[in-house]
Amino acid sequence: MVEQIPGLLVIEDEPITRAQLVAHFEHEGYRVFARADAEGIEQLIVTHQVDICLLDINLPGRDGLTVTRELRGHSDVGIILVTSKDEQIDRIIGLESGADDYVSKPFDARELLSRVKGLLRRVRIQARQKAKGVTRHFSDWSLNTNKRELKAPNGHCLTLSTGEFNLLLALIDQAGEALTRDELMNKIRNREWYPDDRYIDVLVGQVRRKFRQHSPDQTFISTIHGKGYLFSSTVS
Repeated sequence: MVEQIPGLLVIEDEPITRAQLVAHFEHEGYRVFARADAEGIEQLIVTHQVDICLLDINLPGRDGLTVTRELRGHSDVGIILVTSKDEQIDRIIGLESGADDYVSKPFDARELLSRVKGLLRRVRIQARQKAKGVTRHFSDWSLNTNKRELKAPNGHCLTLSTGEFNLLLALIDQAGEALTRDELMNKIRNREWYPDDRYIDVLVGQVRRKFRQHSPDQTFISTIHGKGYLFSSTVS
């Protein structure tokens, strides 16, 4: 089965940067859509089957962080935040909002293309897993890979970002085995172009908070000092 040409949505209010991104990715064979703000993008993503969003943080109206949080409530689209800022706090806030990656201006076009390709692979792998409809069960919880949802014992469903889902699935697939940050990074993203160990810690913190909302007395992801992280529950 031949996969559809990947769809990329560029949301950038600076006209020159927006035009450059559109030209670059069209040249690389992507279906590219462009907007100066986030108005109406939810419908566009669904209608045109967008795979990846390049989303500027500093947008007029709804800023990129707000848009990211809103998209994560209902969409599996890959999100790469683009900003002129390069401070660690901005990167962490972006990832905690549900973004899958983060690039700072000025960026190298080849590096950005590499990041988009890497995220596209992960998004499409996840889509294939979703089509299989596999569900993993542990301690009255379940992870539905079809919907990328965590279901709590009370039946409440929690949507996961691409990064959260890939991290949790990697840990669940090797439950009872401690994985280093390097091993987790290699499983969920392209380590060579984003060598920030803090990313794994951020994702672990986000997933732990979601578990604590409904099982405050249970610890599913344990920190193994000097090693990394371990999924401690039995999975079926």
